[in-house]
Amino acid sequence: VAELQFGPEFQDIHILSNAQVAVILQVSATSAVNRDEELNEVYRKTQRYVNRFNSMTNPEKEHQELADELDNLHNALTTFRKETDDGEELELHGAEVAALMNLVATDTLVEEAVALIPSLSRFPEAAIDEILDLIRSTMIRIVS
Repeated sequence: VAELQFGPEFQDIHILSNAQVAVILQVSATSAVNRDEELNEVYRKTQRYVNRFNSMTNPEKEHQELADELDNLHNALTTFRKETDDGEELELHGAEVAALMNLVATDTLVEEAVALIPSLSRFPEAAIDEILDLIRSTMIRIVS
C-alpha cells in the first residue's frame, strides 16, 4: 500500500485542481481586461497550462456556476469518509482530492484511479468507485 508522505507545511493548506485554478484565472483575467491591464507572461502561461489539462469546463456555463460545482465536488471529496473493517476511518488528503479532480474522466475505472494515485489503494474498491461516481456526476453536470 502506497503511503502519503507530506511535511508539516502541507498540513493546513487548500490544494486546488486545474479546473478550480482555471476558473479563478479566467475571472481575474476578465477583471484585468475590464481595467485595461495587461496580463504578464507567467500568468498567460499558467492559464494556458490549466486550460490544457482542465477536463471540467463548459464555455456555455457562467464562471460562478462552474465555481459552485467545483467547490461542491471539492467539499464532497474532502469530507468523504470510509470506515475499514477494523474501525479505522479513512479520508482523502487534499493532494488526492486535487489529483482526482485533475486526472479522472467520466470513464475512469477503479484500477486506473489507483494506478494514477497509488495511495488510494488503502480504500476498499467500493469506496473508490463511490469517489469516482461523485466526480463523474459532477463532470456530467458541468459538461451538459
